[in-house]
Amino acid sequence: MLSIPREQHSQVLAAALPRAESEAFLITRNHAVATLAAADLRAAIRSGRALLALLPLRSQRTPVEKASGEAIVHLTADAAWRFFRQHAVPMYRDLTQKGTRSLRVDTLLWEAAARWPDILPSQAELAAEGERMQADKDGLEIHQGLFVSQVLSSPQTGHHLIRSMLRPRAESLALLPQFIATGRADLGTARIEVQASAGYVTIHNERYLNSEDDTTVGPLEMATDLILLHPGVKIGVLRGSAVDHPKYAGQRVFSSGINLTRLYQGKQSYLSFLFRSMGLHSKLYRGVLVDHEPDSLDAPLEEPERTLEKLWIAAVDKFAIGGGCQLLLVVDYVIAEAGSYFNLPARKEGFLPGTANMRLPRFVGERLARDALLFDRVFHADTPEGRLIASEVVPSGEVDLAISRCVENAIGSGIVSPGANRKAIRQQTEPLEAFRRYVTTYAFEQAFCHLSDQLIVNLEKHWNARQRKL
Repeated sequence: MLSIPREQHSQVLAAALPRAESEAFLITRNHAVATLAAADLRAAIRSGRALLALLPLRSQRTPVEKASGEAIVHLTADAAWRFFRQHAVPMYRDLTQKGTRSLRVDTLLWEAAARWPDILPSQAELAAEGERMQADKDGLEIHQGLFVSQVLSSPQTGHHLIRSMLRPRAESLALLPQFIATGRADLGTARIEVQASAGYVTIHNERYLNSEDDTTVGPLEMATDLILLHPGVKIGVLRGSAVDHPKYAGQRVFSSGINLTRLYQGKQSYLSFLFRSMGLHSKLYRGVLVDHEPDSLDAPLEEPERTLEKLWIAAVDKFAIGGGCQLLLVVDYVIAEAGSYFNLPARKEGFLPGTANMRLPRFVGERLARDALLFDRVFHADTPEGRLIASEVVPSGEVDLAISRCVENAIGSGIVSPGANRKAIRQQTEPLEAFRRYVTTYAFEQAFCHLSDQLIVNLEKHWNARQRKL
């Protein structure tokens, strides 16, 4: 959070705003911190937003006005953080009826927002803010990250929320009978086809080089659910479609990572980051939780994971950038086209690359991971470093054959306990408690990164974002 010495708060605010209103906001905010009462925090938030409304749009503010706006946002966020430290876990217990309800993170946030108006944004408020460019947002979503982080910080509620996100989506369950009957599903930006005992998931976001955004994360998670729930499918294959980009017209690409154009234009939600890490990626790595017994906040934390999981292959054509590279860290086998590469340019974009900070060091070692995460190192599939991520590198014309060979090798003689072996591996590499601790930090930090000025600066510098159109 923004660090301003307490004695400078009023000066920072009054530099661009009326002193009387600035002092009133600080008094109201400090009172909310002292009482940790919902009514007092709502009053402080309304006072802060009234001050922000006196300023120009964020991208049009002078340096002095920008400093005042940031001070309001961060002082309010600090008050909300203190409030959530005391109230988030009791609210979670109440909303989930002591854990007997499994709520996805979005439903949790909307229900909590209904109980705490102003403190957490409603869907309508976020839809209105979504009409603004990212550079003009003053951070309604920050409070979502603070709340979720506090829920995750408690082992009992954190594990429960993680388990809730591992359950199949309602949309997936509705589609499952037809998918089993036909062996096909068209989810728009993701399509599935069953061939023999393998389920093939293809990313279809061709205009944006199969990037990840709010339009793809949900369909890909549903596709993952369907593969895992289909009783006749033993292995999943993840691949990118052929694209219509002039540079790669008619050629397959795996994924170009997050859709930076949508992000710059304010169309990429903070929630999408949580859906991807706690839903899509987590299900690929851990499977789906299909236990229909009521859950409990008092369930032993060290019990074995009871997920239904299958083997996954990823086939990389051209590149796996950002979120595409993160997918490679949660599958079991990676086939890469010769000449392809993997990288994680999130530092240049201004946010955390999902769970790669936790998982990449296991593959390449901490030194190479730091080079990649902090200094933009690229892993070329054909190099020894690239082979730490890729299981197999084949000529471009042989990717289909390599996939068939790998599938046959995995299931031709019968799969023996793939789920049991995966669970046993995770006990050493990433037990659920380690994941909980990581996403506690991730939910907090990503909320601020997602709405930072540096993100906009980076996108304009490295992505030429001003010139790109949706």
